[in-house]
Amino acid sequence: MWKGRFHEETAPIVQQFTESVSYDWRLYRVDIQGSVAHAAALAKAGLLSQEERQLIETGLKAIEQEIAEGKFKFKVGLEDIHMNIESALTARIGPAGAKLHTARSRNDQIALDLRLYLRNETDEIRVLLTNLQRALVQLASRYPDAILPGYTHLQRAQPVLFGHHLLAYVEMLERDRERLADCRKRINHMPLGSGAIAGSTIQLDRRFIAELLGFPEVTRNSMDAVSDRDFAAEFLFAVSLIGIHLSRLSEDFILFATAEFALIKLSDAYTTGSSLMPQKKNPDVCELTRGKSGRLIGNLMSLLVTLKGLPMTYNRDLQEDKEPVFDSIDQVKLALEVYAGMVAVTEVDLRRMRNTAGDPALLATDLADYLVLHDVPFRQAHEIIGKLVAYSLEQNRGFDQMSLEEFRRFSSSFGPDVFEVLNLDRAIDSRTSIGAPSRKNVAAALEAWNAILREEP
Repeated sequence: MWKGRFHEETAPIVQQFTESVSYDWRLYRVDIQGSVAHAAALAKAGLLSQEERQLIETGLKAIEQEIAEGKFKFKVGLEDIHMNIESALTARIGPAGAKLHTARSRNDQIALDLRLYLRNETDEIRVLLTNLQRALVQLASRYPDAILPGYTHLQRAQPVLFGHHLLAYVEMLERDRERLADCRKRINHMPLGSGAIAGSTIQLDRRFIAELLGFPEVTRNSMDAVSDRDFAAEFLFAVSLIGIHLSRLSEDFILFATAEFALIKLSDAYTTGSSLMPQKKNPDVCELTRGKSGRLIGNLMSLLVTLKGLPMTYNRDLQEDKEPVFDSIDQVKLALEVYAGMVAVTEVDLRRMRNTAGDPALLATDLADYLVLHDVPFRQAHEIIGKLVAYSLEQNRGFDQMSLEEFRRFSSSFGPDVFEVLNLDRAIDSRTSIGAPSRKNVAAALEAWNAILREEP
């Protein structure tokens, strides 16, 4: 494509070093979509006849089908997906194919393709997030009375409904969906027409192209348009956060499925065994998901480091944007899909969970609140209950095994009604403030989420 300027063939090792078609071939659909729109704009400007435009579109659609069926022969010497398609088109339809690149550079063509591709992938990832949210809501709905010992610092803290715990992840995933939707707004700007750096003296109707491709906006600066990868970095950041949220959920499920916790049971279909120890049942889906979060973060860092030292405008370094983007898309989509399947068939050991949550020490804060409601200042109440906890440990007896006289050794504000505080169900249902885990609140939250998720694709 640059034989007019160069007198020697590109060295084979340089071809191998600079090619990208081995991975950017997956842009073929959006590349053809963009070229069809570009041909329409060339025809509108009188630079192509309608016959030439039809030849181009028909030829491109045939090439698209060949690639989809695995029949297309990619050539490394043509470097990338863009030149492979253009060369095949010209060979197929003749001079009309050679006109297609009029008023277009690979710089703005690549920028367009990546935006089209990420726009599509963003929509697909949002659907997968919704599916996982549905699975979590369904799991919570199957066990409405499961009471979990909530943890801080991985120490038993206060009792919560298991459904409330799962809904925390539903909230995280919703923010992930919102982040992707917001990121999509910045992806959704049409760069074609920016040329290599400074547009073109050949005037095409950029807004017409944008309309054909479903872009609400066109980019406003040709230099920025061909070198901008902010949208890709933002996309990778959003995907990295999805990975982090999945990693946290994985850690919880790994712990809860151990013999030490034994709160949930993962399906055989989503676990593996040991090559040596026949008793093992390993939570590999959770562990691999937790591990892949590091990979997603690494892909984000890779792109950011690539971008940080680039002068204006397009530099070949930007070819390195695609592999981390493609890899993050593949990994997060796979993780979301397998996780939704795993969550859907996860079981809860209700008896074990309730027995664990029944540890009277989890109601220490409730006892402090009891004293506050009996006019004891909170800091003083906190100290009193701290001493009561120490006494309980020394005596090796829970609060529910103590007499009223023992309680009153620590504060005269304790009355016979103190034992009502030690009821686990009452403790849960007393937490009625907005966002707290009473049964009523959690049931309402599940109903609300079911309604929200029904509206999603």
